[in-house]
Amino acid sequence: MGIYYTNQYKKLNQNWLNYNEKFNISFEFFPPRNKIMEKILWNSIDFLSKLKPRFVSVTYGTNSGTRKLTYNITKKIKDITGLEAVPHLTCINATRNELRSLAHKYWNNGVCKIIALRGDLPKQNGNFKPEMYCYDLISLLKEVGDFDISVAAYPEVHPEAKSAQSDLINLKCKIDAGANRAITQFFFNVDNYLRFRDRCVAIGIDVEIVPGILPISNFRQLKHFAEISKVHIPLWMYELFNGLDNDYETCKMIGAHIAMDMVEILSNEGVKDFHFYTLNRYEMSYSICHALGIKPDKL
Repeated sequence: MGIYYTNQYKKLNQNWLNYNEKFNISFEFFPPRNKIMEKILWNSIDFLSKLKPRFVSVTYGTNSGTRKLTYNITKKIKDITGLEAVPHLTCINATRNELRSLAHKYWNNGVCKIIALRGDLPKQNGNFKPEMYCYDLISLLKEVGDFDISVAAYPEVHPEAKSAQSDLINLKCKIDAGANRAITQFFFNVDNYLRFRDRCVAIGIDVEIVPGILPISNFRQLKHFAEISKVHIPLWMYELFNGLDNDYETCKMIGAHIAMDMVEILSNEGVKDFHFYTLNRYEMSYSICHALGIKPDKL
């Protein structure tokens, strides 16, 4: 390794060591659909649990079978690993009684943190109008117990919102209903997050706005996610990943570098907590956290 690269590595490493004491991390997983995916999930949980995350979350489906799977996986993570396991909970296609029953079940089993979401609208029914929204779900949860509740936030505006201002007002309603923090949709334009955070403060939202970090391992897949979520991918990212659709190892290296740059910039702006969307794979999130100085032997 040349002198220039050695010095650059030392400089980068020192930067991460300086930030190490500031970070809290959390990871998101989704329930596995088969035995192979289940093995991948538990292998990832085993690796990432060594980093002592603040919590791990488990996503939630719209049908009853997936809901039960979310509950079972959440309880199993809590019982086996001792980690703070936080289930997602949506109010689409569920009655108040069903939601209240599930909330009691979580509370009675020591699961006292929940990520509350409205949930995706049914695609087959464009005229569908939800009976409940996220702030209704938060109120219902608070009636059951003093849950610690996280909600979703969208630095680049929710795809269904009429305007950025109406989206911000909706977030304020969720906070006023009792939410303790917001976790953002993934993003790649850090300035958008910082402007969004300022706008939250201006409207009276005084909770933590945790940035959601999606490490890029497959740019083609990312473009699909971004299209669905209406997330802006900067031109410079298209240029970086140009010609790498089938070169996953190089994609991972570039993706890790982007994620670490984002964390460095956001940390300099006072951000203390980061939520990683793992897609049930530990490799990238683990290596990024390791490079940031978050290691098992330091905790």
